Amino acid sequence: MNLDFLGWSNFFAHSFAPYRQQGFCVGRVAIEYRNTYIVYSEQGELTVEVTGKLRHQATKAQDFPAVGDWVIMQARESQGRATIHGILPRKSKFSRKTVGSKTEEQIVAANIDTVFLVCGLDGDFNPRRIERYLILAWESGANPVIVLNKADLCNYLDDCISEVEAVAIGVPILILSATTNQGLDALKAYLQPGQTVALLGSSGVGKSTISNQLKGASVQVVQPVRQGDDRGRHTTTNRELILLPSGGLIIDTPGMREIQIWAGDESLQGTFADIEALAAECRFRNCQHNHEPGCAVQQALLEGELDYSRFLNYQKLQKELNYLVRKQDQRSQLAQKERSKKIHKAMRHHHKH
Repeated sequence: MNLDFLGWSNFFAHSFAPYRQQGFCVGRVAIEYRNTYIVYSEQGELTVEVTGKLRHQATKAQDFPAVGDWVIMQARESQGRATIHGILPRKSKFSRKTVGSKTEEQIVAANIDTVFLVCGLDGDFNPRRIERYLILAWESGANPVIVLNKADLCNYLDDCISEVEAVAIGVPILILSATTNQGLDALKAYLQPGQTVALLGSSGVGKSTISNQLKGASVQVVQPVRQGDDRGRHTTTNRELILLPSGGLIIDTPGMREIQIWAGDESLQGTFADIEALAAECRFRNCQHNHEPGCAVQQALLEGELDYSRFLNYQKLQKELNYLVRKQDQRSQLAQKERSKKIHKAMRHHHKH
């Protein structure tokens, strides 16, 4: 396999140079299983696992390879196998908070150029969910593109497009119907050789149908969505890097039942630039946009310039981000305490001897 077709660039070549001199090879993670990975490389497709040292040094989930990562490897005697010694710096990463009570980052896809945020134009159409995905997309360092699928099932197409334009300010919006192959050509502009696109969206929006149509073969098993609620059954079970005939690459991801925010304040501000601009005009700098005099946000709501449900979602997501920051601070304080304890213990032990 040619590394350039896998998305290799000077950015990665520069980081890899010292390892190349030591005789290591490089590859890109295509599929992640529990303890092993499938990696594409110049030696072909390899089954690899991380070294004991890397496993031991990894303190957080993001210290392990994710789909889309470039990894530093050493080939093993047995054919088609290798071990991962390290991960090259990521140029972008799409993350969410891990599902459950842990405050940890889960990397969904790494080293992506474009994120296709796929949304169904059927009963599952939800502009609030698009806002949530946009925050994560801006945070990732990749460029978001909104893909509205199932246009053939939508009777209010113009209204839906207007709603999305109002929330996805300045973001390209593509309309398609993947099952009937309509509008797919517009996606191909983002899938030039060596370009990586991640498909993200909730279950049943048609991500696997899109990847199958682009690939021209049934790579991902597609199941019909359930009648009644337009929700898909989880069709894609593993994230997978798929090579396309065009030379582009797509990472198809399982539908996300809950997409928890893992982002900073700037991504929220970028997603809700209209509300941020209004807030800058409020009389008080620390305006909470409730009942303060001279509140430009409340004025815009009264005059119907700002959609009330968009504003409520903005407040909700802001609370989520603030909570996340507090939890992260608590974690780093606990980790600091643990480190200090270990140092003091080591010093006491040293003085005894």
